[in-house]
Parts: sequence; structure tokens; C-alpha cells
Amino acid sequence: MPTDAPPDTAPPPYAPERLADVVAALAARADEHDRDGSFPFEGVAAVHDAGLLTATVGTDFGGAGAGLAETVRILRGLGAGDPSVALVTAMTLFIHALQARGGAWPEPVYRELLATPGPALVNGLRVEPDLGTPARGGLPATTARRDGDHWSLTGRKIFSTGAVGLSWMAVWARTDDEPARVGSFLVRAGSPGIVIEPTWDHLGLRASRSDDVILTDVPVPLGSVANLAEPGPGRGGDQAAWNSLGLTALYLGVAGAARDWLVRFLHERVPTSLGAPLATLPRFQTAVGEIETALTGANDLVDALACRYDEGDLPEGHAETAKLLGTRAAITAVEQAVALVGNNGLTRNNPLQRHYRDVLCARVHTPQDDVITAAAGRTALARADSEELRNRP
Repeated sequence: MPTDAPPDTAPPPYAPERLADVVAALAARADEHDRDGSFPFEGVAAVHDAGLLTATVGTDFGGAGAGLAETVRILRGLGAGDPSVALVTAMTLFIHALQARGGAWPEPVYRELLATPGPALVNGLRVEPDLGTPARGGLPATTARRDGDHWSLTGRKIFSTGAVGLSWMAVWARTDDEPARVGSFLVRAGSPGIVIEPTWDHLGLRASRSDDVILTDVPVPLGSVANLAEPGPGRGGDQAAWNSLGLTALYLGVAGAARDWLVRFLHERVPTSLGAPLATLPRFQTAVGEIETALTGANDLVDALACRYDEGDLPEGHAETAKLLGTRAAITAVEQAVALVGNNGLTRNNPLQRHYRDVLCARVHTPQDDVITAAAGRTALARADSEELRNRP
């Protein structure tokens, strides 16, 4: 691995002390982008300028080499400001982090990514209309055909987070030979043959612009491929931990923003019949306490497991379990906040309804709840079938 990165590939200086200011800037325009479904280019630029977008770039490439615990802190903060910005940031941070840990991008191509001017968003495009999420098995219909000195890539990807803002796309595709191989074909945005179709009209994370990407004979250099091999087991290990804990932190940030709005509302709301803020009533104090304890427990769990990952001591399956518990806590907390304040919680000029719509998106990320619980159940049943347990009185 290189020890000194050339100046033109070094990322911006990492300034974690600027996180709070960046979060405030994101929050100031989150409603605007949610209402018109526009991509928050200025928000991504603010994240980039503070070095947060490239915090996980490895030290061998001139980056800060932030671990998962630090990334969790960043994504929780950004999620509170604008979760759409946080999500496209997360996808980029994860790719840099996995590259720093021996990832599969060829080094010359990865240096091209680092040398991309301005904010260089990158995401893996995997989901397809017929396949759905590849985590549940199957081969992509998107096909790479060898054509002389390059691959020719054709297919359609859906739910492509940040599509209009991406600088690079890691397109999961199959080759047309027998037996077929699958891999991530590393494509510069703006390459000939790429069309972004504005199909994203979602309940939540509207500013993420997770549109369709249509590829027609897109040329990709032969060396611009990662993990090209015969089909095998899906994602796991490092990638599962970063996805599960990082994205859970993001949605806990959304729930934290909802809680903060609720607390302010209860202090400011003074019904004439009461003559005092709603915050003085025991039933509201108890309800807020329920939200606070649930979020505290979920945040502590995610933080602790992220630290264990950084220390090389994360038990298998625990990150996925934390995703289920943490995202359920986040969704329930925002639901409780909406129920507490009634119509005010669903009024468009209050942010609580936006937090509610955004936090519901936590359920769709891989691995989904049924996959997590099925795996946990199989593990528990296998453990119960061990010799040690069978011999217990």
C-alpha cells in the first residue's frame, strides 16, 4: 500500500469540530428540499468542506482513517440535520472505509475517485426492477459484455440513492460469458450511455433523489472492476457491520431531532386552561421519559458495538441485531412524539411530520427485519441443540 498520497488525491482536512455547524446548515434547508424533492447539493458541499465526506479515507491515502465509532457519531449528527444528505454521505464513507481495510477497488481507479474535484459522492447500484434487493439472492440482469479493450455495460438500476449527485457509480452486474461472473463495475458519472430517469417520488428521504439509472452500452475500462468472480454468498463481515451500525445511527439521529422538537414544543405550548407549559404535566414528563430511555439505550448499544468493531471484537450477528433494535426504537420514538402532540405533529409547517416520514425509511435497508430475526432464530435453535444444553437438567 502507498505511504504518501500525491497532493492531488489527498482529501480535505478532517474537521470534526465543525460537525455541529454543518448539522445546523443542513437542518435550515431540509424542509425546502423535502417539499420540492430537490437534491441538496449545497448540503453535500458543506459536508465535504468539513472533511466529513472523506473522514474514512485511509491514512495510506492521506485521509483521517476514521473508524466505525467515529462514523456513527458523524452519521447520527447528519441524520438529525438532513437524513438525505446523511444517507448519500454514508454510502461514500462506507466505500472509503472498506477500501482502507483492503477493499477491492483497483488502486489506480481509487486514486481517480480521490482526485475527483469537489464533493465526490460514490454509491453501489445494486437493486433492479425484477431482482429486487440482491441480498435475498439472484443474479443481476445488468450485463457487462467484453468489447475489445473495455466492458460494455447495459441494464437498469432502481432506488439509486443520490443518483443525480454521484461522481462515481459501482454498478453490480454480470458478465455475458459462461459461467457468468458478477462484480462491481466502476463507472464515472456522466459517461456516455448513462441516463438518470427521475422516478423518485417517495414518502420519506425525498431529497435523496434515489432515481433510476439506465445504462446503455456504457464503456468501462477492463481494469475498472471490483470483486469480479463467480456468484457466491452475499455481503457480510465488514460491510454488514458498517451498513447496520452506520445506518442505524443515522435514523437515531432523525429520532433525536424529533425528540428535540417535541421537548421545545412542550415547553412553548401553554394552554389557557392550564396556565403553564405542557412540559409541567406528569403525563408528558413520563411520555418523554419513555422516548428518552429508548433512544439512550439504542444509541449506547450502537456506540458500544461500533467501538467493539474498531477493536476487532464484534461478535457475529450483533451489528444486525442492533440495527433491528435501534431502528425500531427510532421509529417508535417518533410515532410516540406524533401521538403526544396530535394535529401539530402532522402539520406541514412543523418538522415532526417530516421526521416521521423519514424515519420510516429505516425499515427498507438491508438486512431487513425478517432476515435478522430468522438468522437469530436459527442461531438460537442451533445453540439449543448443542450437547451442552441437551445434557442440562
